[in-house]
Amino acid sequence: MKIYTRKGDDGSTGLLGGVEVSKADARVDAYGLVDEANAVLGWVRAAEPPPRVDEVLQQIQRTCFAAGAWLAASPGTDPGVAAITPAEVETLERAIDRLEESLPPLKNFVLPGGGEAGARLHVARTVTRRAERAVAALATSEEVPGPLLAWLNRLSDYLFVAARAANTDAGIDETLWAPRDA
Repeated sequence: MKIYTRKGDDGSTGLLGGVEVSKADARVDAYGLVDEANAVLGWVRAAEPPPRVDEVLQQIQRTCFAAGAWLAASPGTDPGVAAITPAEVETLERAIDRLEESLPPLKNFVLPGGGEAGARLHVARTVTRRAERAVAALATSEEVPGPLLAWLNRLSDYLFVAARAANTDAGIDETLWAPRDA
């Protein structure tokens, strides 16, 4: 099987369920950005984050694929994968709580960066926020499946805390933001 089909050469693409839409469609943007976030998570994992972070990231990547499938499906079409559930939002919350227990309390804003894994986690956080905004925009005109927006919101929170944990585990101090003097 060839990877190219030439079907999208005119700027259109097919959703699961057979509906043809423009590649500029809000739904295509939303699932494309979830896919981008997933790819960035793979890039994070290539930097070998702490095992306590990496095991969660692996499950998150699987969930991103499911989220993308639901977003790529025409309204009313079942993509054949499990939907995001409130339990998955709660799983992220518990993962955040576990990491935060090992971190110093946050009293200032933190500049993104640190070690390789920590910096990549901050990039993943911002890409996830962009995906969340695209899904929120889609939700203004079309149905968005289940608690997907809540899951994306919690995912970006998790990635922030995971960046802090990766830097802490690597012995790298966070750089705190200090406002400029007026």
